[in-house]
Amino acid sequence: MKFGTEAYVLLLFLWLLLVSGLGVHAISYDYSATTECLVEPQRALYGGGIIVNPEFDHSIEGWTVFGKAAIEQRISKEGNRFIVARNRTQPLDSFSQKVQLDKGIIYSFSAWVQLSEGSETVSVIFKGDSSEVMHGGQVTAEHGCWTLLKGGIVANISSPVEILFEWTMQSENTTVEIWADSVSLQPFTKQQWRSHQDKSIEKVRKSMVRFQISEATDSALEGARVLCIQRKPRFPFGCGMNHHILESTEYQNWFASRFKYTTFTNEMKWYSTETKQGQENYTIPDGMLKFAKHHGISVRGHNIFWDNPKEQPEWVKSVCPHELRKAAARRIKSVVSRYRGELIAWDVVNENLHFNFFENKLGGNASAEYYAKTYQLDPKPILFLNEYNTIEYCRDKTATPVNYMKKLEQILSFPGCANISAGIGLQGHFCSGQPNLAYMRSALDLLGTAGLPIWVTEVSVARDANQAQYLEEILREAYAHPAVDGIIAFAGPAIAGFNETTLVDENFQNTPAGDVVDMLINEWKYEPREATADSRGYVDVSLYHGDYDVTVMHPITNSSKTVNLSVSKDVPQESITVKIRT
Repeated sequence: MKFGTEAYVLLLFLWLLLVSGLGVHAISYDYSATTECLVEPQRALYGGGIIVNPEFDHSIEGWTVFGKAAIEQRISKEGNRFIVARNRTQPLDSFSQKVQLDKGIIYSFSAWVQLSEGSETVSVIFKGDSSEVMHGGQVTAEHGCWTLLKGGIVANISSPVEILFEWTMQSENTTVEIWADSVSLQPFTKQQWRSHQDKSIEKVRKSMVRFQISEATDSALEGARVLCIQRKPRFPFGCGMNHHILESTEYQNWFASRFKYTTFTNEMKWYSTETKQGQENYTIPDGMLKFAKHHGISVRGHNIFWDNPKEQPEWVKSVCPHELRKAAARRIKSVVSRYRGELIAWDVVNENLHFNFFENKLGGNASAEYYAKTYQLDPKPILFLNEYNTIEYCRDKTATPVNYMKKLEQILSFPGCANISAGIGLQGHFCSGQPNLAYMRSALDLLGTAGLPIWVTEVSVARDANQAQYLEEILREAYAHPAVDGIIAFAGPAIAGFNETTLVDENFQNTPAGDVVDMLINEWKYEPREATADSRGYVDVSLYHGDYDVTVMHPITNSSKTVNLSVSKDVPQESITVKIRT
């Protein structure tokens, strides 16, 4: 077999083939039904796991009263059986079941809940024999429909616990009943959890690409060699950056050799660019942006406003509402216009669930107005609602996934916001100790129902003997989740003041956390390797989504041709023709 003068290699088709689905007992990412309000509940996940009588087919066997409530089984008109707690006087008055937890095991929890009237927050509580209480998630339950409560815990000790349902009491009305059905508690070892992450990464971050290679005569070119070299990964995995990078060549080299996405930690914030009223200074963020552009690094804008009263410029804290409105209008026009077309995203009003500085001063729609104005000034960036504790800490009821969704809906329903490119920003500042991966996953499942880009925007882990391990677990969980579109770590060199999650020391030697980041950067990119066409001219390669240089080499003459290829979950099947002259 040989090439003629005008011989060529045809890549007749390229198609994307996702990895086959997971088995019935695998851990699932389920955000198809988490926010639906159903007339009847769905079946218990994992068949109920270790829960006894999860669907109440055997009356209330396995379930007992907690507190002073009365419990009973009821049957719906459709014949569905469920449990009811009535005559409650305290938030924890409900039904319970005792289960044995084993240390280090991840427990995924779910249940369908409903109230006999009204709408209240229902939480799942794991209460040990001691005073320890572990929160595992919450949802807004309503009368007239069944809503899925998802969450879970990671057991810190081996002990028996009672599973309880806590719900807030908005009034002294003790006639409100809580109903539950299809309760599930499924244990997973960390090895099982990691195995599922790996399978999910294969499914959502990679595609099986088939090249069919032939000569000009359409005969298969057996033995042709194909080499794929990744030029740029498609998934954004970046790192925070601060002003010290303008002063340190070592910092610059370290950063540019690793990351193609960043967020400036403080330098674009209002208190940094207008320390004194009317005296703006963008010298530092301009310099950082110039550095980023020179190295092909995409930048998220952080932030236009911060809703925390303590994080305003000092002069802003004392101005009257009329002057604040004028100052805020100047600020948003100044910073957004200055960086128009330069940024991939904006955190418009930072921490908009925990704080309400602008709403208190200027009215309840202040934040929504700023989203609309940002879109008018620069319509291309994704506009994020950026918040903490939505995935990190299930006891913070201010920023629960449910409340996050409500706030986002409020913003998007405001006139002028209907067409914005909205994004979900989850900071990811984790405290010390084992992160609750089951809760993190359930929160991402629920937020994924919005169908919007989700970025984990400021990942950090407090100092801990196991900090590196926990950082790896968090990053893997985010990367493996199909709803997550990007990750930014708020970490970096010791010389730049990253003293919580430090990646390199004063001599730019890796810390254990730095080893984790470097390991994942290398793991999540395609390593160049040759593949050989079979007798049909086929070459199958599993590629991480990204941009590639693909070189095809003839098996006899070694003539070759290189083409560019972009692989993503959204790329349709297409034909690529590559001509090779020898």
